[in-house]
Amino acid sequence: MFTGIVEELGTLVSRTDGAQSCVLEVRAPTVAADLRHGDSVAVDGCCLTVVEPRRDGFTADVMAETLACTTLGGLVPGARVNLERAVRVDARLGGHVVQGHVDGTTTLLGRTPGDRWEVVRLALPPELSRYVVRKGSVALDGVSLTVSAVDDDAFEVSLIPTTLALTTLGTRAVGERVNVEVDVLAKYVERLVVQGVAG
Repeated sequence: MFTGIVEELGTLVSRTDGAQSCVLEVRAPTVAADLRHGDSVAVDGCCLTVVEPRRDGFTADVMAETLACTTLGGLVPGARVNLERAVRVDARLGGHVVQGHVDGTTTLLGRTPGDRWEVVRLALPPELSRYVVRKGSVALDGVSLTVSAVDDDAFEVSLIPTTLALTTLGTRAVGERVNVEVDVLAKYVERLVVQGVAG
């Protein structure tokens, strides 16, 4: 489990593609400090398993499903990525409950600068629309955010200076895709309600 609080901006060093998978090598001195084989790291919001911890980074396998359903499929060496180690049981839950199980991708539609922040507008995938509510939680590229506005086909989040400076969301351009993970609690509530009605 993660919290959506990015610990480090890592850099993709290399990518080795197989027939239906790939191996990513990520440079991340801070995150790598205490990594072990088998640990979980969220890379742009996607939970990956550390295969080989290194002094200044790690490698991880990425399967075909992840490559097809997330932005990791389009990563190239030199790309910056948001990184977060799995949360410890005794840690503060600074963001919200994030599983690292990306629900899909969306397109950045616009950026409106404020005094020291930006309002970012994104397309709302129809299959995820029922889980996105104003003042609810959403993770974009692994960053825990609050939905500030939502309508039939788009939603907005507001990015504070820290998010703009310390995550990839600060440099994402209009037209780029980002990973989306909706609030898992909303999915559980829906499941319980549906089962209750059916029962």
